[in-house]
Amino acid sequence: MADITRGSRVACAALFVVAVTAACDTKAQFAPSLPPEAGFRVDDGVLKLWTGTPCEGVTGLRLTFDSGTQASTEQVWAAPRPGVRVEHLDLLGVSFPDTESPLQVRTPLPGGYDWTKAGSVSVAVDGPKANGAKADVAQVLRESAQHPSGSYLFGRSGWMDAVAVQRENRKSFLTICTPDPK
Repeated sequence: MADITRGSRVACAALFVVAVTAACDTKAQFAPSLPPEAGFRVDDGVLKLWTGTPCEGVTGLRLTFDSGTQASTEQVWAAPRPGVRVEHLDLLGVSFPDTESPLQVRTPLPGGYDWTKAGSVSVAVDGPKANGAKADVAQVLRESAQHPSGSYLFGRSGWMDAVAVQRENRKSFLTICTPDPK
């Protein structure tokens, strides 16, 4: 009888562990159903962003290098309400500040900061409902010259032009301002 009781307890404990483990979802509660991506490339020393699809009503943009580390550094742009349309933007380079940009730098990178030595670059958009995206700086620097000027590195999705982005958006990834179809 003791063996039956002990066996029942072990079985119940195992079932409890399985139930608790199964209930734990490793995906964040509000995470999009597909990975969000934005395009990055470097031309003539200028770091460029392509949101993939237009972001309407942008009131801010935050560019973060080495996010989540002690070396984390960011540059912040802003625009007055109701916001501006952003799709292509020269982020950093030889001609800054860019007076043609719809956004104006509010918080510049620290003087002397060399973004080309960063491990990663992340972008976040304020205003419209949007997701952030991240890319490997070394890969962007190393591979940009190998791809046509209309192609950008969309993180895990690779180098894409407008046709590829249109084909894959909502299928294998979401551009940062594309609503989640879930």
